[in-house]
Amino acid sequence: MPKVVLHPWIKELHGKMGDVVFKRLPNGETIMTKRPDMSKVKWSPAQKAHRKRFKQASAYAKAAMADPKIRAMYEKKALQAQKRPRDLAVSDYFQGKNLLSKK
Repeated sequence: MPKVVLHPWIKELHGKMGDVVFKRLPNGETIMTKRPDMSKVKWSPAQKAHRKRFKQASAYAKAAMADPKIRAMYEKKALQAQKRPRDLAVSDYFQGKNLLSKK
């Protein structure tokens, strides 16, 4: 994969430009990919169900990150696991761990 070194005045690139998408990886590296064409994809019922469940998991993670006590717990746990706090919250939702209901 080619690497590009940009001028120091460009601090960050993310988002899309035409058919090109700039993504920042968890390790801080930025990559550039072609935007996928999903216009002709037919989702199976299982895929639709999973997408719905992932949407719920994402909503849980957003709410968990808004609560200072739960966020602090996830940040501590994330440092140990070398992951992002939001990712751990999504994972917890899929494992049935709902910290918001314990309040």
